Amino acid sequence: MQVRVRLGAGLARLAAAPLHSLELEEGATVADACDRLAADEPGIAGALDAALPVVAGAHARRTDRLRHGDELALLTPVAGG
Repeated sequence: MQVRVRLGAGLARLAAAPLHSLELEEGATVADACDRLAADEPGIAGALDAALPVVAGAHARRTDRLRHGDELALLTPVAGG
């Protein structure tokens, strides 16, 4: 199945491109997509553990299954005062 991954600004600065298209097995989870992205983009692998996954505009768990055509956004948490 095909899934698009959009990287938030913090991750996009470290990656070759802010948008990726991944071919994953049916039933793949958010964690599977992150693992695949880490293999494809080693420069962001360490930051992916802290990324907040969003699918269809809602926060997602790493165990959530993805569907063909989903867009997974990976956002970096922001702290401030």
